[in-house]
Amino acid sequence: MITATIVDDEPLCCESLATLLENYCPAIKVSDICVSAPAALKSISEHPPQILFLDIEMPQMNGFELLERLQEINFQLIFTTSYDQYAIKAIQFSALDYLLKPIEREELKAAVQKAVQRIQRPLPEQIEMLLQKLYHPTMSLNKIAIPTLEGLQMIFIESVIFCKAESNYTILVLKNKQRITASRTLKEVEAMLEDHSFARVHNSWVVNLNEVEKYVKGEGGYLIMSDGSTIDVSRNRKEMMLKKLQPGKM
Repeated sequence: MITATIVDDEPLCCESLATLLENYCPAIKVSDICVSAPAALKSISEHPPQILFLDIEMPQMNGFELLERLQEINFQLIFTTSYDQYAIKAIQFSALDYLLKPIEREELKAAVQKAVQRIQRPLPEQIEMLLQKLYHPTMSLNKIAIPTLEGLQMIFIESVIFCKAESNYTILVLKNKQRITASRTLKEVEAMLEDHSFARVHNSWVVNLNEVEKYVKGEGGYLIMSDGSTIDVSRNRKEMMLKKLQPGKM
């Protein structure tokens, strides 16, 4: 059995999540439920779980502050939260998982499955990226955590030329001709990169605007990238892309 601790200041949310885990994730045993961050700190230090379900919005100390106070993070982490775009963007950037309340059964099962697969892999670098993104939003982070089938790959953001949708996966093409298959949809990868020089130019493509060599006109037209690749531009995204390529000129 894989042990899990639930941290949430709302007892009903704790009970609901515990019931969902019992019914749909039989490999998970809830070893503790904490309704405050201080109680969670004590529980985690005394009996470290293998998976921590952590609420973000809590009084006294929120979920991110709790993580900062832990001496060691040797568990997998799944955030639970109401809709908070700022927090979610930071979580996505660091390739951590989150569940929106009310928690849906299938989303819970998918998040737990990913956590179980990564159970032996440490999180410190991801947590560091998360906290930097949260508390220093103006700081330019030059690396991003990309989840793959083998684990996590840390890559320099500027090394990405373009990203291509491949069903529920995304292919990232890098300057060194490496191709990385990310176990995230293109929409999720786009959210991770949107604060940098990237743009969605087609349903299937997100490009690094710094790597565009040429735009060829047409109904939507197409881009020629620095590696010689051609990328279609959809008609409804053309104007947005041109504005980004020519700031102040449109």
